[in-house]
Amino acid sequence: MALAEQNSHRHIYIADDDEDDRIFFSEAMLEVDPDVILKEAQDGAELMEILHTLSDPLPEVIFLDLNMPKKKGFDCLEEIRKLKGAIREVKVIMFSTSSDPQDIEKAMELGASFYAVKPSGFDTLKSFLEQVLQMDWRCRTNDRGKFRLI
Repeated sequence: MALAEQNSHRHIYIADDDEDDRIFFSEAMLEVDPDVILKEAQDGAELMEILHTLSDPLPEVIFLDLNMPKKKGFDCLEEIRKLKGAIREVKVIMFSTSSDPQDIEKAMELGASFYAVKPSGFDTLKSFLEQVLQMDWRCRTNDRGKFRLI
């Protein structure tokens, strides 16, 4: 939680083309931590535009959907990991309805920090987000291949 102690607001990004999913996520996140500054992108191209013109503090975590128009989640992840500077080290959670082992494997190979299957229930999503915000990422560096069905 060192970042949260240094900065009273946590910056979290989500890229998802489904507006209902973004609203669901936003409501859950703000119930978990009302001080979070949540930036939303409606597709991968918009996310990458935001990241390329970033003047705000770096996001603590980016939640990234796989299947989006204009630019897919895998393409965004690959591009993020090739960027120069600290942005390439930002934690990226692939957040998709897909539980296909090939998608999970590919996400981890491309540098995802974590893979989670989107929950259908609001309370389950809130519980997951609480756990993510409390996660000690330093302990996860060698924890490749982990994912969670929620």
